[in-house]
Amino acid sequence: MPPTLASAFARRWWMAVTAIIENLLFSAVLLGWGSLLIMLKSEGFYSYLCNEEGNSSSSNLSQILATPAPYDYADYYESEDTVVGLGDGVEMRPLVPADGPLQMNGWLICKDQDEMLNLAFTVGSFLLSAITLPLGIVMDKYGPRKLRLLGSTCFGLSCLLIAYGAYQPNELSVLIFIALTFNGFGGMCMTFTSLTLPNMFGDLRSTFIALMIGSYASSAVTFPGVKVIYDLGVSFITILVVWAACAGLVFLNCFFNWPLEPFPGPEDMDYTVKIKFSWLGFDHKITGKQFYRQVTTVGRRLSVGNSLKENELAVKDGNKLCLSTMDLEMDCKPQETPSFFKTIATPIFLLSLVTMCITQLRLLFYMGAMNSVLESLTDGDLNTVSLYSSIFGVLQLLCLMTTPVIGQIMDWKLKECDDGEETKTSGNNGQIKKKGRDKKTQKVTNALRAFILTNLLLVGFGITSLVPNLQLQIVSFILHTVVRGFIHSAVGGLYAAVYPSSLFGSLTGMQSLVSAVFALLQQPLFLAMMGPLEGDPFWVNIGLLALSMLGFLLPLYLICYRRTLLKEQQEKEDNAKIYIKINGTNIPEAYV
Repeated sequence: MPPTLASAFARRWWMAVTAIIENLLFSAVLLGWGSLLIMLKSEGFYSYLCNEEGNSSSSNLSQILATPAPYDYADYYESEDTVVGLGDGVEMRPLVPADGPLQMNGWLICKDQDEMLNLAFTVGSFLLSAITLPLGIVMDKYGPRKLRLLGSTCFGLSCLLIAYGAYQPNELSVLIFIALTFNGFGGMCMTFTSLTLPNMFGDLRSTFIALMIGSYASSAVTFPGVKVIYDLGVSFITILVVWAACAGLVFLNCFFNWPLEPFPGPEDMDYTVKIKFSWLGFDHKITGKQFYRQVTTVGRRLSVGNSLKENELAVKDGNKLCLSTMDLEMDCKPQETPSFFKTIATPIFLLSLVTMCITQLRLLFYMGAMNSVLESLTDGDLNTVSLYSSIFGVLQLLCLMTTPVIGQIMDWKLKECDDGEETKTSGNNGQIKKKGRDKKTQKVTNALRAFILTNLLLVGFGITSLVPNLQLQIVSFILHTVVRGFIHSAVGGLYAAVYPSSLFGSLTGMQSLVSAVFALLQQPLFLAMMGPLEGDPFWVNIGLLALSMLGFLLPLYLICYRRTLLKEQQEKEDNAKIYIKINGTNIPEAYV
């Protein structure tokens, strides 16, 4: 039996802590692709693509190839016919170049293998974002419970498929595509469903959204951690089977603690009061601030003393409505939520798409090409490449530690704000005074600061990526990690601030889908780098750095949008003063 919203609210801290841990271990673990790639190569995935001509693709590449008779060292020479005379009866036969086929854990590795595995990563990372639109629509309507159960199941299945493929990699390497597909889908289900949980934390919602996104981004540390265990001698298959069993624990936690219905936004429900007003002429449930506003409107209208004639009473469905009921019907109707299609056509959403598309492409290309770039910087030293891949993985924990900074920026001074409602002061004249600054304006101001900071860090990351210095890449690792956490947190906080909570999942899903489709360009960019550019990413990085400048369009528009909000707020205050003067009274109830 699923728990109710009230029960879930009582368990919100347990759910938040476990959601952060689960995101770390089961959400976007594909972001640690560099370490997984090394393990897949060590287990022989697609190693048969590195066979020389004439070798069977089904042969065991870990076995020593037989050398032809009659020479014991025939494999070390280029050919029998190539002989160089040095004089005095001395002859020399050239050796095979030392930089022959590379091996890892007894399996051949090569460029074709890299390209095939990078294609699998592209498919998995695409689904990691593209699936969010249907997920968002389903979650907005049916809640996060079912999706989270499905996601944990898919993740466990992906681990079992990779383990099965590692059992016979020459025949089952293709399973890596299916496994990474399930991994990307399951991980995004875990991430996406956790983003609605912060609704239960009121004015700290953006901070908890940042924590959820930070744990999602920090999940890139999972595969480097697995690689450490793998390097200690634990079987790759054993690790994956245990991981799949842990995914079963996530399933059980969701089954017993997550409610069936969606989490309402903090402005829609306080999770404590539920009253049914069927006897007042309407039949829906209201809670929290809705209840306060409706009852306040009734009291104000009744206190004015403007009685209506009997024939002026409203009639609805053949029944006469009393004064209080009429006010509830006329004045307290909930504001209509803008449609999804109108919302996605707004400038803020369109510019957020531009920012996310460019940033996602920039970050994913760097991740996909990182190992190849490190190999070129280390002259093929695989031990150094493995070391730096591990450093990159460990630094992913910075996402969890730095995203609360963006969360605090997004929540800055919100507790000092109101919803734009006017309250009477304790003065003698009963003057109207604002309780604080307008909350929506403050949210837009906070989002403006968050995006300016994020875009500056992205430009800094692009500059450090241009320098072919191995030690400087650690700075690139740090900036890459911080930007990845900041951009998702800033966009999520912006949507929560500007748009209704009922559209949060759908808007986030649409943004992720479009940015995922755009990020597919990482594959042709990777092929261009490995082909015509001969492994040098300089010109690709130059182009991506130029594109990154478009990310400043959103902050520029937010500046204009903030000025519009301030102007509208000032006009409302001026109109209220004029209204008081026309009525010739200072009694607030007279002009409500």
